[in-house]
Amino acid sequence: MTFPLDKQLVDSVCESFGLMDAHELGNATIRQMAGIVAEIERQTGTEYVHMELGNPGLPAEPIGVQAQIAALQKGVANKYPLITGVPELGHWASEFIKAFMGLTIPEDCLVPAVGSMQGAFCVDTLIHQLRPDRDTILFLDPCFPVQKLQCRVIGLKTESLDIGDYREEALRDALEAKLKQGNIAAILFSNPNNPSWMCLSEEELRIVGQLANRYDTIVIEDVAYMNMDFRDPHRGVPYQAPFQPTVGRYTMNCVHLISCSKIFSYAGERAAIVAVNPSLAHRHFPALTERYHSDGQFMRTLVYHILYAITSGVSHSVQYAMAAMFEGACKGEIRYVDNTRYYADKCHKIKQIMERHNFHVVYPFDEHQRAVGDGFFFTFTYRDWTGEELLNKLIYYGVSAISLASTDAKREGMRGCASAMREDQMAALEERLAKFDEDFS
Repeated sequence: MTFPLDKQLVDSVCESFGLMDAHELGNATIRQMAGIVAEIERQTGTEYVHMELGNPGLPAEPIGVQAQIAALQKGVANKYPLITGVPELGHWASEFIKAFMGLTIPEDCLVPAVGSMQGAFCVDTLIHQLRPDRDTILFLDPCFPVQKLQCRVIGLKTESLDIGDYREEALRDALEAKLKQGNIAAILFSNPNNPSWMCLSEEELRIVGQLANRYDTIVIEDVAYMNMDFRDPHRGVPYQAPFQPTVGRYTMNCVHLISCSKIFSYAGERAAIVAVNPSLAHRHFPALTERYHSDGQFMRTLVYHILYAITSGVSHSVQYAMAAMFEGACKGEIRYVDNTRYYADKCHKIKQIMERHNFHVVYPFDEHQRAVGDGFFFTFTYRDWTGEELLNKLIYYGVSAISLASTDAKREGMRGCASAMREDQMAALEERLAKFDEDFS
């Protein structure tokens, strides 16, 4: 296949997905982008190098698959699941949190969700109702774009703080300036960060926790990539430090979103746990009492009003899969950190190819100017181009990713995902980026 691809064909596909042409790609959602690329592939017969969608590149954990099949064979499919989770899941989810985060969260403070996306949506919805004077979620950006879309859906306002510009003690002043406004209901972040793969340190998490206590602000911590900071070779041994860094050591006002999609490659079954610190879980809010004519308890409202209204529980069989995978990890039968280290090796190779052709990392450093790690996601741009400029050109060269503008990053560039790209596509990436650099250098 000759690159660049036919402009008229590519533009016509973009238009069929509701965009004016390829120059509108910066406005496309991740799933919309994936659909556009799939249609270009179908019409041209050209396989893209896919870096837009965060599909796992590893097979689903066999222990989970076997447990789910066994549950179906036992007949659970004709029974409504417990909305609070089957007992095995509650027990092993609590153990998993203790084993890999070093936190104690009892079973009555855990609830399964249809992926972290649904978990976040339910928590956001509840937080929007807690205190009428607090109508805003503060994102430590860049962020996973759909989480802000969720806020728009429910009418929850958002504010942004790009942590790439506020590390270490600078984070304290910037964050406190936002919280002093009095309108911030919650702080939301992912760690490691999607899309930049920056990681908040224990000291930075201490700052977030201390300020959350001072201003009585809830923290929503998305740990979809738990312990996947592969720069630390000692992570991932159950019940042994170092554990996943977490704000839960510094504040009781916190909720943790724990997904099976990446750590166990179980993305297709939409399996996650929402874990609420006991002090917050058992706290009562007058606004909830008024709205639901109940005792206004945070956890009961989350489970029996919000989550119940949205899905009425998580698929019965997948609850047994989650329980089995959490148990396997706690017992050392699943070494999920060792397994997922594969992403760091692949990401390193992709970055090397890009750097040879005048691409560079947009968020290159963590705290203390430490080089950001290699992992599931990475950021990149070409020379000094904006993300939209680059996206609107790369689409014709058989390479797909998303613009950082969609993540509310304050820096220009794109998010790439190393997970689904195959090892046998490295040569294609090298060839296409070399041609790209030749055409635009």
